[in-house]
Amino acid sequence: MKKQRLVFSDAAVADVLEQADWYRAQSGQRLALRWERAVTSAIRDVVRHPAAGSPCIFKSFELQGVRRTLIPKFPKHLLFYRFTEEEIFVLRVVHGARDLETLLS
Repeated sequence: MKKQRLVFSDAAVADVLEQADWYRAQSGQRLALRWERAVTSAIRDVVRHPAAGSPCIFKSFELQGVRRTLIPKFPKHLLFYRFTEEEIFVLRVVHGARDLETLLS
């Protein structure tokens, strides 16, 4: 099987960095590093098994095929992605209590 290319949206990169900055400001470097390691772990899992994420059901046609997975030890945060045979595209990494369909559109 051909190795899939991993691609991040600008928004996904900003999501991870902004959340790390927030944790750093609120609780210090240790929590920020824990967050970064947890996101890295979730991404590794997606790369190993892209079909394992839960399919999302959105009204918007453009969001068909989007999947989500939890960030380990940060269960309210979700990583949203879609994949093809050639590519895994990380859309966002956000708190699940947000208006997700609007955020992803």
